[in-house]
Amino acid sequence: MVTTVALVLAGGTGTRLYPASRSDRPKQFHAFGGEDSLLARTVSRAGFADETYVLTGEQYADQVREHAPGAGVLVEPEPRDTGPALAYAARRIREQVGDCVLLCLPSDHHVTGDFATVATRACQVAVETGGLVTMGVEPTRPATGYGYIEPGRFERGHAPVRQFREKPDAETAETFVEDGFLWNAGIFAWTPDAFLRECEGTPLEPVATADSAEAGFAQADAESVDYAVLERTDDAYVVPADFEWDDLGSWDAFERLLAGDDDGTAVLGDALTIDSSRNVVASDEKHVSLVGVDDLVVAAYDDRVLVVPKAEAQRVREVVSELRENEQF
Repeated sequence: MVTTVALVLAGGTGTRLYPASRSDRPKQFHAFGGEDSLLARTVSRAGFADETYVLTGEQYADQVREHAPGAGVLVEPEPRDTGPALAYAARRIREQVGDCVLLCLPSDHHVTGDFATVATRACQVAVETGGLVTMGVEPTRPATGYGYIEPGRFERGHAPVRQFREKPDAETAETFVEDGFLWNAGIFAWTPDAFLRECEGTPLEPVATADSAEAGFAQADAESVDYAVLERTDDAYVVPADFEWDDLGSWDAFERLLAGDDDGTAVLGDALTIDSSRNVVASDEKHVSLVGVDDLVVAAYDDRVLVVPKAEAQRVREVVSELRENEQF
């Protein structure tokens, strides 16, 4: 049996969940209504693996050890997007574990159902094919915030990937759903050798071929794994994800996960709404009252309050960008 290693990515700052997510306490360390943090839940979800590593930044290493005490901690040299991070981790884990299959999981997803069965299947396909495997989720709506996968013919529980498509506009998303595309869950399985092989000839080649992972990382371009590798490879496969999945990437996602009140407002924390509907309200220990407003996100954490139209929740990044320039994030 090939050793299965779960690799949890926990180095991001979760800018679209500001102000809950801040530079000193990003979203993976928040519970958001659950008993455990998102990171702890992800590590628990991967409990079937033989070993678990968490990849994070140096400033978060101690928090990772607190939230995932049983996991190994890999510290990436600096933030440089998911492409260099995954290539760096593949080399480091291969050095420490030897032959294995990696199951790569973001630390900020909502997953319910039989994740272990699907993940085990994905790892088996990765070993059998020697390719790169992703999990594909059946779309429930023409979402514009997710990447999409066009699968080929399914046989023995997996299909070759015809193409990866990044976040589309609304019209294109509707076409994708009609044509049987799947959401790309961003959960991957591959052997370190297979992934590093596919990095060659891409912006990630230095990480795969340099004398050390650290030296290669310093030379690699900052690029997502989707752009750097997945959209270039002709050796990718998809396994259907038979579980409930959502990406907790922005505040509007909580509308899908929380039971709304009589007026359709999703509340995380303590809130009162009067003549208001279809809002998302989130807070720590503060009480929030809404009167006569609809379709807003109102988030109050620590000394910060965010108010944004729900349809423009992705624009929270603009707020964070400005705050970073002023060293206030």
